[in-house]
Amino acid sequence: MAGMFEGVRIVGAGQAPYAKRSERGVQRLMYEAGAAALADAGLPWSAVDGLAVTCFLLPPDNAPTVAEHLGIEARFLFQGLYGGASGIIGMAHAARAIRDGACDVALVLAADAFDVAAHNETLDHFNGSIKEYMSPQGFGGANGMFALHTRLYMERHGARREDFGRFCVALRENALRNPNALFQKPLTMEDYLNAKPIADPLRLYDCVMPCVGGDAIVLASERVAAGLKGPSLRIRAAEEIHNYPANDPYAVPGGWSGLADRLYQRAGVEPAQMQFAQLYDDYPVMAFVQMEGLGLCEPGRAHEYVRHNDVSWRGALPVNTGGGQLSAGQAGASGGMIGVYEAAAQLLGRAAGRQLDCRLGLVSGYGMVAYGRGLCSSAAILERVH
Repeated sequence: MAGMFEGVRIVGAGQAPYAKRSERGVQRLMYEAGAAALADAGLPWSAVDGLAVTCFLLPPDNAPTVAEHLGIEARFLFQGLYGGASGIIGMAHAARAIRDGACDVALVLAADAFDVAAHNETLDHFNGSIKEYMSPQGFGGANGMFALHTRLYMERHGARREDFGRFCVALRENALRNPNALFQKPLTMEDYLNAKPIADPLRLYDCVMPCVGGDAIVLASERVAAGLKGPSLRIRAAEEIHNYPANDPYAVPGGWSGLADRLYQRAGVEPAQMQFAQLYDDYPVMAFVQMEGLGLCEPGRAHEYVRHNDVSWRGALPVNTGGGQLSAGQAGASGGMIGVYEAAAQLLGRAAGRQLDCRLGLVSGYGMVAYGRGLCSSAAILERVH
């Protein structure tokens, strides 16, 4: 079943510099991330004939105008409408396009130029559910919603704030080895527990830092990849699911338990074989839900897992080796690409001071928060070929 993306390779990965604020617009950020990924692959812009793009601040522009801006004569275009699940979904759609001969080289990228004010303004009008039913009540954007999820998880499973703190401290350790992470000071448990309250039980370090940045990977046909000097990766499997479970907005806030069995079956591997996990970590509770839904630990036991296992780059199963969104930053829609970039960078051997010895890893995405939960979930398993 691992032949879904036969003949397709990931050959490069790149980022635009992350910053708390910048004068760079989203088109510039996309160019910088794309240029870095193409340079990593050893390919010129002229080779690109496919483009998958995700950006919250892009309208009124769109994927065709991004292609125009970047000088790409595109035979395949994708525009991500799935929030933080879009990076993996765009990668999978682009891989199918290459597999089917629709294009030869696809650039998958995401970028945004957010600060806290722009982030909050976007969330207030994110979709009809939030605009009509939540924002008028002063719900506090995503923080209020995920505070409820965090409280429910604590009451249902017995998790404590220290459990979420262990996760955040481990990710900060990872970020300290990533020069493109926003946070470059160590985080202690005392810092975490005594941080500014945001929405009970969430405090400052439970919440992502909106920022400016971009992330990209390059996909190529096997024929093109064979002519390049560097290593390449294959996509063993990629899955997406939306509105899972349907008609139950109070259920577990994510769809990974609805896609995990297909993901591993099609990849021909087991969860225990994963050598890292790059999870969508807008809030620690959502990383816990992903760990459980994707079979990395028992349901309702992620908090116990982090009590007894090191999830930093030193551990047996490192999580978010570049610091994740919680310590590297959330550049809007690039929140869904930072894990894809990090997974590719690790497997391509490009992760420098945080490099793992790895050949097989997992990445997941989550997005389009509406009434009570995110509607879109995605995951992929990537493997180094040579």
